[in-house]
Amino acid sequence: MNIPRMNYPQYRKARRLTHECCNYCNGNCLLLDDGEECVCVQSISYSLLCRWFKVAVLPLDAALCAEITKGRDEIKRCAVCGAPFTPNSNRAKYCPDCAVQIRRKKEAARQRKKIPPVYAFRAVKSPRKSRVFPHGRQAGG
Repeated sequence: MNIPRMNYPQYRKARRLTHECCNYCNGNCLLLDDGEECVCVQSISYSLLCRWFKVAVLPLDAALCAEITKGRDEIKRCAVCGAPFTPNSNRAKYCPDCAVQIRRKKEAARQRKKIPPVYAFRAVKSPRKSRVFPHGRQAGG
């Protein structure tokens, strides 16, 4: 069994998350309590030891979850912000937050390219030339 090991920044984020755990009470774990208090193992370890933390608490921080539990081939870094994310397809280049912004920018650029600016319109002369008749009236009305 391969236990994921965290670096220091990941450990700090995970330690902050342990306070969100329903079994965490004043630094102790209620699941491990058998009459005497037991320190929460997840709050003191650089390894991902607690199954409850891994299943119920860690998914609250999707980026940290992807960094710790996924292999190197399974996570990508966003091209805009550099945040790690789990792609839904092999073509994914941006994290979900940045993908929305990039899609909007590209759509706006595409629409701008599609509609020519107002100054590009030229006055087009009518194909019917106005003719002057001998009595002073014009053709076409």
